[in-house]
Amino acid sequence: MIRAALLSAVFLAACASSPSQQAPRVPANAAIDAEAQRLMARDDVKGMAIAVIDNGQIVHVAAFGHRNVAQNLPLQTDTIMYGASVTKAAFAYMVMQLVDEGRLDLDRSIAEYLPRPLPEYEDYTDLAGDERWRQLTPRILLEHRSGFANMRWLEPDQKLQFHFVPGERYGYSNEGYWVLQTTLEQGLGLDIKAEMQRRVFDRFGMTRTSMQWRDDFSSNLADGYALDGAFEPHDRRDNVAAAGSMDTTIADQARLWAGVVRGEGLTPASRAELVRGNFGINNARQFPTLDPTTDPRGPAINLSAALGFIAFDDPQAGHTWFKGGHNEWTGNMVMCQDARRRCVIFYGNDVRAELIYPELATFILGETVMPWWWGGWGHMAIN
Repeated sequence: MIRAALLSAVFLAACASSPSQQAPRVPANAAIDAEAQRLMARDDVKGMAIAVIDNGQIVHVAAFGHRNVAQNLPLQTDTIMYGASVTKAAFAYMVMQLVDEGRLDLDRSIAEYLPRPLPEYEDYTDLAGDERWRQLTPRILLEHRSGFANMRWLEPDQKLQFHFVPGERYGYSNEGYWVLQTTLEQGLGLDIKAEMQRRVFDRFGMTRTSMQWRDDFSSNLADGYALDGAFEPHDRRDNVAAAGSMDTTIADQARLWAGVVRGEGLTPASRAELVRGNFGINNARQFPTLDPTTDPRGPAINLSAALGFIAFDDPQAGHTWFKGGHNEWTGNMVMCQDARRRCVIFYGNDVRAELIYPELATFILGETVMPWWWGGWGHMAIN
């Protein structure tokens, strides 16, 4: 009896000291809005939207500034914004449904799925004679360990090539996601647009999200603003790309990540695998992807590559995972604390929004060891 009581006391003490139990309260919505607007004014951010999830529930969705400054059009929670590379994380969630159904094995060579060798496909003839493509697996591709540069047109000769043995180390690559998309389309006969719509967007009621441009988006969409304030019209993407063609809204993104953080649509094992972090990252910075230069601070502490995400263990919040999305006019971030089932989602149609994400995330979530400097947030990056 005494031993049982002692064990019970120990268990209760452990629960009380867990990150989810010690979580600071999320600030009031009015306080979040005021802080967001203060930071936006300081750094001249033209437009930004935020969503907050706490204990798996959406507690706040808001938009600030303009979707088009010259026309004085306000950014709204249902304004279409470019998802950029956050698309990769949504795609990885869809892929894990295929794993649950036994249609895909994360650790099986893509050669076992493709009906003909990868170099025989038009987009991959550059790999002819290099059999290393057979070492590629869905896990390696989702974890950015393909060995490819970020994009082939960044290469001096603009040709696709391996820079290291697949699986050997982390190196961010859109190319890897395009290879996995090809594998699913050619090997499993899937229509990626239709699968993302059915398995992700429809599941979470994301009525204003698509992997391909829709004409009904045109009445309320966000244009972009560069670091120097230069205007860029919204890019209407006609090609479906797992690496980054998603158009969406902050309201829809709130629905998506609330569902994912609750574990909906996946078995517990696959949900855990999605964000667990399987491969340690030694890169001093995320970008440039193949730059061997080290940072004086050394590799970002505790980082690992998850399936579409980056993960780390925070001493305050516990296991945390995140994904950014960026181009010259867009700055997005999804960051979730797993034990607390708490997330912040930031979408900016002005890339200068990335400058304020570290401060705003800390204001909402509390202190964290999130390595903002590693990804360039607060300083700008390309992902």
